[in-house]
Amino acid sequence: MNALSSDARLSLYQRLRDRLAQQIANNQWRPGDAIPTEAALSTEYQLSTGTVRKAVDALVNEGILERKQGRGTFVRRPQFQSSLFRFFRFQTAAGERQVPESRILSIEPVLAPTAVAQALELPADAPVIRIVRVRLLDAQPILAEQIWLPRARFRALLDINLGQEGPLLYPIYEKVCGQVVAYAEETLTAESVDEVHARLLQVPVNSPVVVIERLARDYAGAPLEWRRSRGHAELFRYSADVR
Repeated sequence: MNALSSDARLSLYQRLRDRLAQQIANNQWRPGDAIPTEAALSTEYQLSTGTVRKAVDALVNEGILERKQGRGTFVRRPQFQSSLFRFFRFQTAAGERQVPESRILSIEPVLAPTAVAQALELPADAPVIRIVRVRLLDAQPILAEQIWLPRARFRALLDINLGQEGPLLYPIYEKVCGQVVAYAEETLTAESVDEVHARLLQVPVNSPVVVIERLARDYAGAPLEWRRSRGHAELFRYSADVR
């Protein structure tokens, strides 16, 4: 029998939910894999099927698992490719959507500044990796990004040519480091651009930019990546369906 956490403050279904999420985060089941049936989990953990179903329901509601009619329950693969299109208009004069080019400017091992350590839940001055990249349309920079990663989990990125691996980082994290981003939290703010980012974006210092701050987590909820993306304010858009 597998053991659940001993935290008696949590109900049995919550403890099973946490156990399953940790197993997914540890790659026991990969995105797209089927997890064992509720009957099998009930036997393995010696819990009632009702308790198991409640734990699985919680993970489904959180978007970690998905049920497929007649096939079973699977680890959901998140889709992040179109996320920037929610906030920025990347299109031609004719209105056709364009995918910005990605250009890695630097990747280096550094010690975490205070804000980075706090966001990634690391000790002060913990070893991290900093990636600086720009996104371009028609050779013009429209987004400047600083991306911070815990070095212990992403050390393998320092041994490859990241710029040749493709424009999307999350598939690279999974392929090279075995780290899967399950979900992310985003916060939008605005600021006057500083000298460093003004140079990257090729705009005057103090020009208005929109900042998207994203904290990405694994299936167990542990922070994997903290990034700040600064984009031209004139390209920004926000829409919401309010009912």
